[in-house]
Amino acid sequence: MSDFDDSTLAPQLKRFGLSDTEIRTYLAVLESGEAKASTIADATGVSKRYVYSVCEELEDQGFVEVNDHVVPTKIRAKPPEEVIELLSQRLEEIEPALQRRYSAAESRPQRFDVIKSRVTVLKRINEFIDEADHRVALSIPYSHLERVAEALQDAVDRGVLVLLLVTDGEPDAEEFAGYDRPIASVVQSWNESIPVILSVDRDLGIISSSEMMSTANSDEQAISLVQERIVPTLYGSFMANFWLSADQLQVVDPAPLPRTYSSFEQAVFEATLRLRNGDEVTARVDALPNDGDESTETITGRVVDTRQGIVDPINNEFPIEHSFVLDTDDGDVTVGGVGAFLEEYQARSVTLELTDG
Repeated sequence: MSDFDDSTLAPQLKRFGLSDTEIRTYLAVLESGEAKASTIADATGVSKRYVYSVCEELEDQGFVEVNDHVVPTKIRAKPPEEVIELLSQRLEEIEPALQRRYSAAESRPQRFDVIKSRVTVLKRINEFIDEADHRVALSIPYSHLERVAEALQDAVDRGVLVLLLVTDGEPDAEEFAGYDRPIASVVQSWNESIPVILSVDRDLGIISSSEMMSTANSDEQAISLVQERIVPTLYGSFMANFWLSADQLQVVDPAPLPRTYSSFEQAVFEATLRLRNGDEVTARVDALPNDGDESTETITGRVVDTRQGIVDPINNEFPIEHSFVLDTDDGDVTVGGVGAFLEEYQARSVTLELTDG
């Protein structure tokens, strides 16, 4: 294949969401028409096992056919006219969604969507992560991690609290240390096939069976939802049923201070890291008292303790309890997030800074 072909085709294919590895693999298959996985591996410089995984994704997207009824397995490129027709249909299909987003009001419409394609699930996961302002909680099979890695890294860069649970595999902690940018605030691993769950902020969510993500052309379906009343419950289930059972692999370093947080959960996470690092931290909290008074108060004090379920060792009494204790001039005060009822105050924003002296 000539350099002209590669330089022309590769950027165009990337616009349709193909990764660099998928593009190299597809171009190699195009050049051969039909080839064994070992032949494609030699042409692309990736392992034969990874070729199978990439070709499954290309098959899901309609670019190739994987014939695993013969030995060895053969990968065949679909006729270009079929691929062009399929891509044209997809462009037409996204027009209604573009129109809805263009004309959407500030209040996001609540909805459920049934998703029948693994490729669509992965694309929706990336879309929802890109919209995150405060928190992302995601469980995903190890084999699909690279498909969402960049979106997760971008979210961490934006200051989003990212909780990543890698499932159905045994990744090495050193692998996550090798990323050029952190992929999550906390990475945990559980070598079990569990549902794919995504919870973003308080209103965006996805849930899919593990079978749908592991089996090409599965009859299983996923659900995507924009529901302010349901997504917090989904997040609670994620924390209680899966996060607590996983093994911690990596935790990011504490963020530079001072810093203001609109997400109380992240403020508790950062304060916990600082306390465990031996630092003294002062918090200035704009909070609403839980005694019935509707006037917001500003409370300042040294953080002396936290209760949380994000990073080991976990010390909260129930999965979504996140709070801290402040040593103020009026004594110790307990602070929780929005909706907190056990604590004396509900925080609206928190500024953390290192205590002088």
